Order: sequence, then structure tokens, then C-alpha cells
Amino acid sequence: MTGNAAALSMTQAIPFGRYGAADPLPELKWHEALRDRLATLDLVPDLGDNIGSAVWWRGLATLTLLCGGAIATFPGVQPFVAGGAPALDTADFNEARAQMIVPLALGGDTGRHMAATDAVRPLTQTPERPQIELTATLGSGDSFARLLERSGVGSADAQALARQVSSAVPLADIAPGTRIDLILGRRAARTMPRPVDALAMRARFDLRIEMERMNGQLVMRRIPIAVDATPLRIRGRVGDSLYRSARAAGAPAEAVQAYLRVIGKQISVGSEIRAGDEYDIIVDYRRAETGETEVGKLLYAGLVRNGKQRLSMIEWTVDGRLQWFEASGAGETSGGMVRPTNGRQTSGYGLRRHPILGYKRMHSGVDYGGGYGAPIYAVTDGVVTIAGRHGGYGNFVKLSHGGGMGTGYGHMSRIAVRPGQRVGRGQLIGYIGSTGLSTGPHLHFEVYRNGQAVNPASVSFVTRARLEGKALADFRARIRQLTAVTPGAALTPVAAKAAEGPKLGSLADVASKRVGGGI
Repeated sequence: MTGNAAALSMTQAIPFGRYGAADPLPELKWHEALRDRLATLDLVPDLGDNIGSAVWWRGLATLTLLCGGAIATFPGVQPFVAGGAPALDTADFNEARAQMIVPLALGGDTGRHMAATDAVRPLTQTPERPQIELTATLGSGDSFARLLERSGVGSADAQALARQVSSAVPLADIAPGTRIDLILGRRAARTMPRPVDALAMRARFDLRIEMERMNGQLVMRRIPIAVDATPLRIRGRVGDSLYRSARAAGAPAEAVQAYLRVIGKQISVGSEIRAGDEYDIIVDYRRAETGETEVGKLLYAGLVRNGKQRLSMIEWTVDGRLQWFEASGAGETSGGMVRPTNGRQTSGYGLRRHPILGYKRMHSGVDYGGGYGAPIYAVTDGVVTIAGRHGGYGNFVKLSHGGGMGTGYGHMSRIAVRPGQRVGRGQLIGYIGSTGLSTGPHLHFEVYRNGQAVNPASVSFVTRARLEGKALADFRARIRQLTAVTPGAALTPVAAKAAEGPKLGSLADVASKRVGGGI
């Protein structure tokens, strides 16, 4: 080559190293040679490649040797022993079990069984307990004497005890669920009932009775319990929820529900009550000095808006019927008429051909079909003015509803009311029949306005009770009495009352004296 190009020989371009062809191999020691030999030896070749070659057979031999070694050294599978031998054999276990404290239901024993010896003598009779302490609960519809008899008291003693208790409190005033603590003493013979040594019970919310046998006679002690009957008044802001706000202020759930039902008849609870309004709830409430409380019915429902009374309602009795009245003396509004009977309408109001007389005449009411004896109801509140036979109407009832309005019910088989009687909406007044000018059992129903029959379909009664005169004055006085109660006044401490009669010990004291022979 010419010019500046460089010319390299093969040995210059590819230099040979330690093991290159250009240099002679050095002498290796025996362990180095063995190490190099083992490093290049492939004991686990791919048995899928070069099948039948010397390398393949070497790999197969290695695989066979490893599998044989694993099989030869396999320990085998045997059951796993959870524990060792039991600490006690069967005989020792049975002997120990006989001395255990085990419930009878689980097979408890009293000790090692053995035959009776001459030292064992049978008892002529089982010894009795000197006293029995028990608690009985008076059930609904039960009587005080029957409760004592079921508890083991003799019939004569039970009746005598009932008479003695009735001298302190009428037995009818003892509420169902009352717990009666008894101590029954020793009896003279097994065939005789046990006498009552002591009795204690909460006879009434405001009275506790204790009885103790002293010198052979039961001595009774009346323990009056002071009770505060101040009504519970709760006021507060409505906020997001009237119910949740009143409950958080301590109003009972039943009282809040009753309050919502009452004001819901006057205003819409969902749309007309504002967050800034104040509720005013007063409920009947009694507290005993012992800590018990009784919550009664709702007495007053009020609603205040911008400092002015929006609603003020209490319950009042008019003509023997309880209903809620506003402070103005206006009562609940009842609108519409109920059906006078459950049958379907068979004839309407107007001119028609009479089925018996055979000519056209005015039908001054509507007819309802129904089976003989089906009930007939007053369509709204009223007073009975006629109840008896009434010409072609047969057995007939007429009601006056006030304001010149009235209703009539004809062809009855039987009448269930009397003249002058006040009836309520939906009250039973008679039964369907076929008396008078009638071809079959049905009800002839009429509506009167100022004494003239009108189409019943054109009338919808709306009645509202109203207080006047002395009743209104008494009503407003009651409102002033209730609203004078200060919120929280019912939570002041109750002063205790002094007990009446001889001072007796508690039921536990009586039991201890009986056991010790002190009585």
C-alpha cells in the first residue's frame, strides 16, 4: 500500500491473549485444571436438544440419579399425634368426676357411691325450710286474693289480707304489673298452707304498704310517697325539625307526636311552621320522691310566632265528648257526611213512578239497598228528634244537626236510638228493614234544610263546636292556669312525707329476725 494508509497484520489486528494461538498455553496446576473442567461441565443439559448425544445421555443420567435419591430419602406420611396419653385412666377419672361440682343437668354426682351401713338411718320426713321468700306480680285481670293463693297462702288468710289491704287502698287501684314481696313463715303441718310473715308492695304511685306479723297479728304500715303533679312544660325554637328539637329539649316522644297531630288539624305542619317559631308543649307529669316518673297525656299545644301566640289549644269536654278547642272557644271542624249504610244506591232524588202507588210522585230522598238487618249510621253529629213509626216511612229516625239542617232514615226494621239522644258521626242508629210503604228491605235517606227535603247530593255538612258563656270562661281559666306554669318547674326536688302507723323493719330485717328467733 502507498500513501498514509496503515497496514496491519492479522496478529496485530486480533491480538491473542493468554490462551491465544500466538502464545503457548501455560502449565496449570491440578486443582486449577479441575476447576476449569467443572466450570465447563454441563450436568443439566436440555433433554429436548441433541437427543442421543453424549451430552443428552449425561443429562438423563443426572435426572435419574436425582429422582432416585428423592424417592430413597422420602420419610413417608403418618398420622399426626395431637397429644400424649391421658393424665388419668378411666377409674381415676370417674373417681375424680364423682367429687366435682358439676350441674345436675350435666351428670353431676355427690361423691363415691357406697352401700348404706347401720349408721345410716332414713329420715321420717324431709325437713322444711322455716321461711320462703318470694316475689309475685299482679297480672292484668287478676285479683289480689288469687295472687296470694297462688303464692301458697291459704284461702281464708288471702281473703283476710285482701280486706286489710283494701282498708288502705282500693284493690282496683293496684295496677297490673305491681310486684308484691312476700315472706311465708313456718306452717304447723305439711298439709296446711304457710302463714304470711311479711308483705311489702308499692300499692299506688303515691303509697307503699308494709305488713309484718307481730304477736300473731299482721300489722300494716302506710308509707305515703310524696308526689309532685306539676305539669311538665317544654318550650323551644323549631329550627330544622320541630320533632327533633322538642325531643332534644326533653319532651317525651308520645307527647311530641300528640302535639303534631293536634296542631296539624289547624295548620300545615310541613309548610306553615317556620324555623323561627317556638313550640309550647305541656303534658301531665307526676314525680315521686323515690325518683319514679309518670308521663300522662298532652294538656296544652301552643305555637308562638314573632312573640305572639299563633296557636293555643287545650282539650275540653263538651256533651260528654273530648275534643281540642282553640283559645277563642272554637272546637274541631268535622266536614262531610259518612254513608248512612254500606249498600249501593238503588234510587235517586227526583220525580219517579212509585212502585206501590203506581203513579208519578216526588221521591224526596235516595234509596240504598242492603240485606235485612244491615246497620244504619248517623251521617254526622246530631240529636234524635223522631224515633218511631212515621206514616209511610215505617220505623223512622230523624236527626237535627243544627243550623236548620237535618236527616231522616226510613223503613227500618229496628231502631237503636231514642228521642232526645245525642249521636255521633258514624254511630249506629238502626237496621235496614221493609216497614211502611216498601217493596223490600232498603233504606230511604232524606236531607232537610229548614224543614224542606233537598237533594242529599247537594249537601255537605261542616260542623264546628263552639264554647259559650260559663263553659268558655272555665275553658279560658284553664288555659291561664296551664300557661302560668314555668318551664322546668316540674323538675324541682320533691319533699318527703311522714309515714303512718308503727315503724316496721324492711322485708330483709323481718327475714333476719325470723331466722334468729327475734319475732
